[in-house]
Amino acid sequence: MHDIRFGAHTIGPGHAPFVIAEMSGNHNGDLDRALSIVDAIAETGAQAVKLQTYRPDTITIDVDTPAFRIGETHELWGGENLYKLYEKAHTPWEWHAPLFERARARGLEIFSSPFDPTAVELLESLDAPAYKIASSEIVDLPLIELCARTGKPLVISTGMANVAEIDAAVRTAREAGNDQLIVLGCTASYPASPTESNLRGLPLLAGLTQTLVGLSDHTPGIGAPVAAVALGAVAIEKHVTLARADGGVDSEFSLEPAELAALVTETHRAWEALGQPVLGPRESEKEGLRLRRSLYVVEDVRAGDEVTAANVRSIRPAGGLAPAEITKVVGRTFRVDAAKGTPLTWDLL
Repeated sequence: MHDIRFGAHTIGPGHAPFVIAEMSGNHNGDLDRALSIVDAIAETGAQAVKLQTYRPDTITIDVDTPAFRIGETHELWGGENLYKLYEKAHTPWEWHAPLFERARARGLEIFSSPFDPTAVELLESLDAPAYKIASSEIVDLPLIELCARTGKPLVISTGMANVAEIDAAVRTAREAGNDQLIVLGCTASYPASPTESNLRGLPLLAGLTQTLVGLSDHTPGIGAPVAAVALGAVAIEKHVTLARADGGVDSEFSLEPAELAALVTETHRAWEALGQPVLGPRESEKEGLRLRRSLYVVEDVRAGDEVTAANVRSIRPAGGLAPAEITKVVGRTFRVDAAKGTPLTWDLL
């Protein structure tokens, strides 16, 4: 596994988590709102904004039979026709250029999930720095090969995928000459329950793929991403909206800007806290070590006086014998005078 260059950023274990803010359909069909989301993301410290590039007719067809409807029991989109849902959620292609321009002006990386070759063509014309393979598209090996052949990093989500499908996707990218891969653990349910996140699988995913790993998260809040960093995630993707109360296809499982800012801060802290696999005192603990307990003379004594629990005690700071030595020194005698506040050492006895 090796670091990956993503635009102006380096992604890898030695770098702070790369935070990707997914806009998806949270623009609610309004370009001004979409641009405002980009502006809000830029204020949070996230490094990237991600779009989804499709038209309704590049991802499905306009048919309204049961097979083309989402199951009635779905928490958010139960019974919805696929074509109409994608019509409502898609980001119009003519919006891509102004969104790319705004993101770059605000210092953000901007890329997208393409869903067919025409989307890749559009994104190449905008010089997208990377490509995201959505969970449902992990089985579309020709699309993965096409994206891989651009020579740009691929971020691959693994929601719903089994081990063989994940392996096939990664092998397809590598056989196309691309080893700039980040594979994301993902639970492709919307919203997802934290109990189904199985974050302990991230090290397994890294071992299977021999790639960098991250998390595409649809659970509420930021707990799962913070935990994922402790298990090796170098990139975190979360959906973002201006306000969940505004509604929209993905609003229910999206973060608001203040929450995204907290995610950036807390995943960075989690990464810093990982440190090194060592035990023992830290550099910052030197003063604390100096103030640990030890045995001290706590009353003025003269040569020949007996050591007692009244004139020798375990107190702060350090400098004297270890507190455990008290049983060995009580009953002995001082061989020299010692003033109150003198560290007790063997040469006093």
